[in-house]
Amino acid sequence: MELKPNQVRLMMLKVADAIIEAEPMLSQADRDLGDGDHGLGMKRGMEAVKAQLEPMEPSSVEQVFVTTGTAMMTSMGGASGAIFGTVFRAGGKALAGRDAFDSEGLALLLEAALEGVMKRGGAKPGDKTMIDAVAPAAAKARESIALSLTDALKAVAQAAADGTEASKAMIAQFGRAKTLGEACLGFPDAGACSVTIMLSTMRDYVTA
Repeated sequence: MELKPNQVRLMMLKVADAIIEAEPMLSQADRDLGDGDHGLGMKRGMEAVKAQLEPMEPSSVEQVFVTTGTAMMTSMGGASGAIFGTVFRAGGKALAGRDAFDSEGLALLLEAALEGVMKRGGAKPGDKTMIDAVAPAAAKARESIALSLTDALKAVAQAAADGTEASKAMIAQFGRAKTLGEACLGFPDAGACSVTIMLSTMRDYVTA
């Protein structure tokens, strides 16, 4: 199975709707560790994504993902806008020249996203950031390139969810959560929660 550019556009519109719907949960997750603005920022970013993607007639997979990243980066502001914008802009550029989105494309997208975010923010796995969901997802995607896109996304979404769960046992090294020390134990990183929602929604789209 592979997705053509317009199918990728429809998938990303589903992702946008899922993040917008999850705003209360994401806001609470961020209030547990930070200042609580992550959910509203993600909602604003995804509303901008919808405004760009709904009228689009995409000519490439790259165009859909890069447009998603640019809309998030320019509408959200702050660290989340830069980080999530980088996820899709860097990931999308890694798909340049590809006619469709398949299991190998999923690996390229997530590996480029991980590299881009680590360069931009300086965080690494174990720092209790969204990287703790992206890194295991990228590794699982590389392991899964011989599988169908459906099976690869099932494995990748589970890896992201496991990474998010594991972030509960980490002490934050970045952002306002860093000031909490051991008090942040038991709570997942809000950005990792967003990554899990995105990948789970992509899985649901291809399995529907």
